[in-house]
Amino acid sequence: QVAGLAVIAFGLWLRFGGVMADFASDKKSPEYFFMGLYVLVGAGALMTTVGFFGCCGAARESQCLIGAFFACLLVIFAAEITAGVFAFIGKKVAIQEAQKIYEDIYDDYMKNPVGKVNSTIYHYHVALQCCGKGNTEQQMGLPCPENTQ
Repeated sequence: QVAGLAVIAFGLWLRFGGVMADFASDKKSPEYFFMGLYVLVGAGALMTTVGFFGCCGAARESQCLIGAFFACLLVIFAAEITAGVFAFIGKKVAIQEAQKIYEDIYDDYMKNPVGKVNSTIYHYHVALQCCGKGNTEQQMGLPCPENTQ
């Protein structure tokens, strides 16, 4: 149960706070970013529910609750296998989408290097340990982490 609550808290923190808050609130942030966060929160709620069935079933020695716990574990296992297959298949598309988002933010930064876009591009550079997208002349003036200069 505690792990489920931790996953819910982490998903909500990513959505409404933390270093990804600027990225998540950007108009250009993709729909799948929010869907991933909502799936994370849903998975946390499911983990909490399954943990509740397991705890109550063990405490009351109820075969019905333990059976529900086992059935939920089987469904979760099947969902994890399915999600892993879809993630492996969609890896190339996700990389292309991330590159497209970075290109858009980079172009916005080159047009107007002050304001919110400065913070957003800096967080990208920190997270990906990179700086810019091409030669060193293009990197001049970019907000880059110190170890990527």
